[in-house]
Amino acid sequence: MRKVLKGKIREALSSVLPITVIVLVLSATVVPMPIGTILLFLAGSALLIVGMGLFTLGAEMAMIPMGEGISIQLEKSGNPFLAAGACLMMGVLITVAEPDLQVLAHQVPSIPDSVLIWTTALGVGIFLMLAMLRVLFRKNLAWVFLVSYALIFFLTVFTPPDFIPMAFDSGGVTTGSVTVPFIMAFGVGLASIRGGDAQNDSFGWLGLSSIGPVMAVLILGTCYRPSTAEYAPVPMPDVFTTRDVARQFLLVVPASAKQVLLALAPIVSLFVLFQAIFRRFQKHELIKIGVGLVYTLAGLVLFLSGVNVGFVPAGHFLGAEIGASAHRWLLVPLGMLIGYYIVAAEPAVYLLNRQIEEVSNGAISRKFMFRSLSAGVSVSIALSMVRLLTGISILWFLIPGYAAALTLTFWVPPVFTG
Repeated sequence: MRKVLKGKIREALSSVLPITVIVLVLSATVVPMPIGTILLFLAGSALLIVGMGLFTLGAEMAMIPMGEGISIQLEKSGNPFLAAGACLMMGVLITVAEPDLQVLAHQVPSIPDSVLIWTTALGVGIFLMLAMLRVLFRKNLAWVFLVSYALIFFLTVFTPPDFIPMAFDSGGVTTGSVTVPFIMAFGVGLASIRGGDAQNDSFGWLGLSSIGPVMAVLILGTCYRPSTAEYAPVPMPDVFTTRDVARQFLLVVPASAKQVLLALAPIVSLFVLFQAIFRRFQKHELIKIGVGLVYTLAGLVLFLSGVNVGFVPAGHFLGAEIGASAHRWLLVPLGMLIGYYIVAAEPAVYLLNRQIEEVSNGAISRKFMFRSLSAGVSVSIALSMVRLLTGISILWFLIPGYAAALTLTFWVPPVFTG
């Protein structure tokens, strides 16, 4: 176990180190950062490395077996209505507890938090259920995407323009570090027992689930006619000594632990209920899952603490200083550079690429996926910077981008569509 954990931490080090070097070089050349912010950033980088290592090990021990086990047992029940209902319930409960959704709700004061949270969660649940039904009835994923996004862009006609970017950002609530491994493992487990085109049916679950929040928030926008989302400024703490650094992290650990516990609680509760009914896992398997959940909890607490205290203030400072300077167009190439390397620092991406490599029997390697995702995120962030600097409507980027992506789904192998 210790050897495996060391390997995970080495992988995390190789992922976080490029971002750390880029920020330090920027601080030494373009935007001098306060020493306190640099100290917090370096300490946050260390926490990210350890947290990612613990999380990836814990997810492999707990989240993936839990997701696969539940989906396999639901398929064995032979009741499509039971499977669909379980997907709806899982989607709603997992999303309600997602910390990112709580942040999103606070940014739209004209819509009650509870309304936004439960509507978005229902959207995720419905589309997770549709993902299940698509596999059961063997429907073409490309056509499901095409119809869904056609409806989304139809809804943008009736939504306030300033509200549209936040609606599309809301799709990110399905890409949380807890949600991704569980939903992906759920899809892999279902596809593996159904047989047939198992490789293709294993994917597309997260893609379809992310449509739900976008559609739900757009519908709310047409009903409430909300004002522009409000983004609160990031406070810059006063840090002068290493003791101040430690104090800042200790202050945020309880909040991070609460976020992670809330995110894990629905999944663990569903698993306990599932195990009590079906008795699928043996005692030694349950012990392994329990240890994995502890690793997952500890890893995510360290990861979130490192991000919130170390990375967020540094990123906010760099963006604000460069954006206010005469060289603000540097945001475009810098966005591309940071976007390319930041993908590797996302724990869920590592698990996603690992499962893709396993399900495709090595036909799609992790290295290929990392490079493809990094290139895509790099270009996307560069376009976001262009939009930020010019004020161009986001639809000028979204419509051509989605049109190209949806067209390609009919030309590439189905496994790449998912």
